[in-house]
Amino acid sequence: MPFHCATKNMAALLRSARLLKFSPSGLLQIPGVKRNGPPLSRLNSGSFGGSRSVGCSRKICPAPENTLSCTWPYGVGCVRNYAVTTAKTDETSVAIQSKQAQDFDWALNKLDSSVRRTGRITKTLLLRIFHDICRTGYPSGNQALLLLRSCGTLLPEVPLEERTQLAHHVWEKLRDLGAQYDVSHYNALLKVYLQNEFKFSPTDFLAKMEAANIQPNRVTYQRLIAAYCQNGDIEGASTILGFMKNKDLPITEAVFNSLVTGHARAGDIESAKNILTVMKGAGIEPGPDTYISLLTAYAEKGDMESFKKTLEVAESSDFTLMDRDFMQVIFSLAKAGQQQHLPEVVERLRHERGYVPDAMNLCLSLITQGLEDSAFYILKTFPTLQSDNLNTDSSNVGNFFLRHCVNMDMPLEKLGVYCKELQEANFHSTPLIFSLSCALESKKTVLAFELMKMLKEQGLPTRPHYFWPLLTQHLKDKNKHGVLEVLKGMQELGVTADVDTFHNYILPVFSSIEATQQALQDTGISLESEGFVSSMVRKMAVTNLAELYNRLSDPSFPAVDLINFRSSLSQGFKKSNDVESMVKITALLYKDTRFSKDPAEKTGFFLYNLIDSSSEEEVQAQAETLKTYFTQLKTQNICITASIYKGIRNLLESYHVPELIKYVMAIVDPKQDKAQDLNGLMTSAHATGTEVKVLELEKKMEELIAEDKPISVVLKQLIQALCAEENLQQALQLKEKHEEEMTVGGYATLINLCCRHDNVDEALNLKREISRKDSSTVLDPSKYIALVRALSKNGRIEEAVDILKEMKEKEVVMDGSHVTMLFHLLNMLAAKGASEDIKKLQDTVFTLGLTKPSANMCSPLVTSYLESKNLSGALEAAMECQNRYNQLPRIHDIIIGLVEKGDTELLQKAMDFVSQKRGEMTMLYDLFFAFLQTGRYREARKIIETPGLRARPGRLQWYAERCISANQMEPLEQMVDITAKLFECDRDEMYSYIIRLCKETNDSRKAEAVWTKMQEENVIPRERTLRMVADILRNNGEEVPFEVPETWYTQTNTKKEAQTNETTRSNVSDYQVRIMSLCKKSKVQEAYRLLKDAIEKGVEVGPTPYDHVIRSLLSEGSMDDAMAVRKLAESHMPGFSLSDIASSLLIITQSKRGQCHEALENFKAMLSGDRVPSQLAITRLIQALGKSGDVEGIQSVESLMKNLGTTLNLSSMVFVNNTALAHIKNGHVGSAVELLEEVYTRPQSSSPSMSFVFRKVLEEGNDEALDKLSAMAERLANHFACYRPASDLFLQLLDTDKIEDAKFLLARCNAVAEQRDVLVSYMAGKAQTPGQVGRIKSLMSLIPDFAEKYLQYSYLMKCHFMDKDLSSAKALYEQMQKEGVPADELSLKRLAVLYRNQGETAPFPEPPESFKFYADKLRERVNRGQERTD
Repeated sequence: MPFHCATKNMAALLRSARLLKFSPSGLLQIPGVKRNGPPLSRLNSGSFGGSRSVGCSRKICPAPENTLSCTWPYGVGCVRNYAVTTAKTDETSVAIQSKQAQDFDWALNKLDSSVRRTGRITKTLLLRIFHDICRTGYPSGNQALLLLRSCGTLLPEVPLEERTQLAHHVWEKLRDLGAQYDVSHYNALLKVYLQNEFKFSPTDFLAKMEAANIQPNRVTYQRLIAAYCQNGDIEGASTILGFMKNKDLPITEAVFNSLVTGHARAGDIESAKNILTVMKGAGIEPGPDTYISLLTAYAEKGDMESFKKTLEVAESSDFTLMDRDFMQVIFSLAKAGQQQHLPEVVERLRHERGYVPDAMNLCLSLITQGLEDSAFYILKTFPTLQSDNLNTDSSNVGNFFLRHCVNMDMPLEKLGVYCKELQEANFHSTPLIFSLSCALESKKTVLAFELMKMLKEQGLPTRPHYFWPLLTQHLKDKNKHGVLEVLKGMQELGVTADVDTFHNYILPVFSSIEATQQALQDTGISLESEGFVSSMVRKMAVTNLAELYNRLSDPSFPAVDLINFRSSLSQGFKKSNDVESMVKITALLYKDTRFSKDPAEKTGFFLYNLIDSSSEEEVQAQAETLKTYFTQLKTQNICITASIYKGIRNLLESYHVPELIKYVMAIVDPKQDKAQDLNGLMTSAHATGTEVKVLELEKKMEELIAEDKPISVVLKQLIQALCAEENLQQALQLKEKHEEEMTVGGYATLINLCCRHDNVDEALNLKREISRKDSSTVLDPSKYIALVRALSKNGRIEEAVDILKEMKEKEVVMDGSHVTMLFHLLNMLAAKGASEDIKKLQDTVFTLGLTKPSANMCSPLVTSYLESKNLSGALEAAMECQNRYNQLPRIHDIIIGLVEKGDTELLQKAMDFVSQKRGEMTMLYDLFFAFLQTGRYREARKIIETPGLRARPGRLQWYAERCISANQMEPLEQMVDITAKLFECDRDEMYSYIIRLCKETNDSRKAEAVWTKMQEENVIPRERTLRMVADILRNNGEEVPFEVPETWYTQTNTKKEAQTNETTRSNVSDYQVRIMSLCKKSKVQEAYRLLKDAIEKGVEVGPTPYDHVIRSLLSEGSMDDAMAVRKLAESHMPGFSLSDIASSLLIITQSKRGQCHEALENFKAMLSGDRVPSQLAITRLIQALGKSGDVEGIQSVESLMKNLGTTLNLSSMVFVNNTALAHIKNGHVGSAVELLEEVYTRPQSSSPSMSFVFRKVLEEGNDEALDKLSAMAERLANHFACYRPASDLFLQLLDTDKIEDAKFLLARCNAVAEQRDVLVSYMAGKAQTPGQVGRIKSLMSLIPDFAEKYLQYSYLMKCHFMDKDLSSAKALYEQMQKEGVPADELSLKRLAVLYRNQGETAPFPEPPESFKFYADKLRERVNRGQERTD
């Protein structure tokens, strides 16, 4: 029979009013029928919460009340919309097909991973994959199938109706995007209907398949039978069976299983039971699934006697029913209202592997369908809960249960009962608090407040930050009423809003402080709380320093701790030029105890924080303001301690503004002045740590002289200590006295200090003395540049050039930081207008090849002329740079200056030059931007009207970005208006720049006016443009006058539009593939340029290429470029967010740059979004916090990681070591020692490593900290037999070539030589890297009697192998033979390979096995040796 006719007959048969009565024998005993269906997979039977079909046909819902109707009513969307999808007329390109395959693999892996781990997927993940697939524009059939199949029982947390609606949405959307559906898609939709118990009309379903010219197959008919049986409609099922008979389709076990369920649902349990006999008669043996169907039928009826008998029959048939099978029965029992029988089935659970995720899904399905009591009963059977260790975080197994209860809006009383029972049974340590956190995350305000009341009744604390999630949405919506309601609720609960709550969530909602005060007063909220007062101070600190001083100086103003507004005050100081108010506020803080118990000390810390929180650019820009500020502080008798001064001095040096140091030195407490009598310092209570150190070193040196011992090491340390105190005179006297003992390090330190003090002659004398002692000595590049800076500053350019030449002769290599120092040096000269000096130095640097020419390095020469208003000189300098180095620095500023001056002759000269070198188009745009910047809009318009001028998106974007960053609306508007008729100008892109600036300034009126202007110009805005306008309007509480697009694609109506859309999609895919390919090849700059090219052409490439480019840029440290790409992504795709990898890389980059606050905020944002940063990101963040002295930040990270419930293999010592370093950074060495001693003196301490602490202290040359830590290590070794700290210190001293110090430590702690594991680990680590032979030899010389000589020699041989040093390896082999130390096979293998690689023959046969074989063998030998030692 032809398919089309057969299908029509089938539909007609189902519509017939007279249906055949079911007769099993008549229908099933037919010739040619397949007696045994294919083996069924019971392991992949799906989750719970819906019906099973085909291989999963066990029914889990009660029989419907009305089973008489032969046809079903339409469901909520039914199937009528799932109509014909025509075949695509155009074939997609190979690249697109490849991309589809990649996308499908990604989606499949993502879903598969979730199912493997938990047995379920989340709606969020499914929607994310769905939207990503939609954005590609070409959803494949596989992708459609994957999404449809995921809309059933894999979503146990989603109600049945919602699942079906989601499936309908996926179907329609993918169909509209061109997905081609075949019979597998219709079957998948049928399966979803069955799992979701969705009532639909099978006749209409078949009719839609007919209309789509899709032929139903056996699976279709099986699932239609299951659909009829699910509703107890045996007549409908019989009709399908009859048709299958006519079609000669095989009837498998799945069909019989459905019939068992169908008879049971129809109330005929005997017929259901007889199906097993019919199966055997048809030659099909009932399998486990059949028995589960029958067991489920008995369970739904509550017939436990028959249940037990059937179970015994199944077990006697050698069938093993799994936990998942019994869970199916449990679900059916609960749904049928037979909860009293649950214990009888639950006791049969064996808790097999995978029980917990399956049981969790069962609980979630039960809760979703309102059967939470049954779910709670199952929860209490979890085996994990019966562990003896119930006091750890891992015992909180009920988290998933409580979270879903909250999400399903469970009544508070019932939720409270569950929380109480969980806590009483020690199943959960803090169920109420966890439930509260879930309610807050879900923005369930009423429930959250009720739970807080319960917490209060139970005496548990309710903290202000609990309310932040409730305030977040009100803040976003600018909902004043909502904020005040939350505050009222807090007041009712007796919770006072703290400063962070007011500052971050309440004040921003109101237009001013006065408005906030009025609103709070009207609501009855006190204005005297510390939180509100502190937040008010914070806001004034940022906006109005004069008003802040007036408030704070009022004696009636309440006390506010400086720590509450220190950061905001620093921010306000950095933005302000009101030095008078800055000084007044500082003086007030210095003297008034209302702001801190120790005002002088806290003010000193504030001054340090002010410099520390500023960037290098900010300090340089505010250098004059800071100079005036510190000078006026001196007149107010404000003093700081020497330690604070030292910290500020170090920061100013790193920011390349050493000229400010003397102004800071002027406010150091005179009682600590270095010029005081040293004997007085010894007895003074105010003697600083550095001064005491100087005295100790002097005493130590006198002792060495008296004993006729070398003093060079102590002399160098003493000179460094004196230089740290800026005591140049005494340091030079010391050098004169002991000149023969001077080392290069001591000279270098003196040279640096002389340069800082502008004592150029002495610096040069010191350098000559070094050359006399050893002419081959090479100084550090920073010392050479310091000399060049000092000489240049004093006009001795020829000598500065000689220093640069010496750098070239001695092959001094400069890195990026040294190039930056050179740039600042040239900029210093530029500020003086020393053009000739800059030119000479610049030419020398480039000619010698010390660094490559760049626009940045060329710009100081032009700047020097611009500073002196010499535009002619600036132009000549820029032209010369272009001719010599192909760089055209600051040409935009030069042209602006010429336009403002009206020098047409020079302007013409500049334009001719630019036109010649860079092209006429570049020249016209340069002139256009100059006219815009200077307000000459008529002239700018004439430039744009030049015949033949085309739009250059890159140049237009550059100027637009410049206007946005400078908040210049007028020139930006003018540019957009003037370019209205510019050829190939993307008008939507141009208007989007104005809207972006509106978003920055939150100007809703301007944004709406721009939208109207676009309509007038007949510009069709892109969806991201409309979204930006909508966001601005919504943020200001205004109505959006258009429909906000929710999707990326619009339907095309004409053939031409469709072809254009097709081409665009092809371009999108091509760009995506090329960008991501370049990123994988580490050609990130090419990828970046390609991405910008796509943006200029208006190609929406989707979020993935943006993310890959950002990741690649961050990987190479280009954070500014990465953030620029992120900004582009956010402007083109509102809602864009970084991936986990990109977010982790951002945290790493920010941490490396010292942007600890930003990195910490990003870390918290990731955790709040249920995302986990990488282990490396967390480690780098902690290290950065330690380096900056942020103890609280480290504690915050540690707390958040504990709450996360996973360690990510982070050692606890990461937190301990970096907390210790933070204490050291803050000058609290004692606190660091206490922390570390507490770790090592614990009874169960595993003696972890603290090498990291010693290494950092040694790198920073912090002798005070090193002395105290060394004393601690020796104390632990001698008093507590804890040798790990001493061993770590010993090895770090070796690493830093402090051999003598290591020898002294070994003499004081002999047991270090016996720490076999630590020493072996050290040698193993060193042997991994070339050039480490000296380290192992030093260790061998210090510990000559190491027990396992063979091991030392093995690692030494590996070092020679890594260095490819055959001669040394030969010598080592000979030495081993002389000493009688047998060479292990791994060493012989390495030596033989060295011989072979050099073309020589080894004097012994090469071991035949692989390196790995002999390495494993040696490792076993080492382990056996360790066991004997133990």
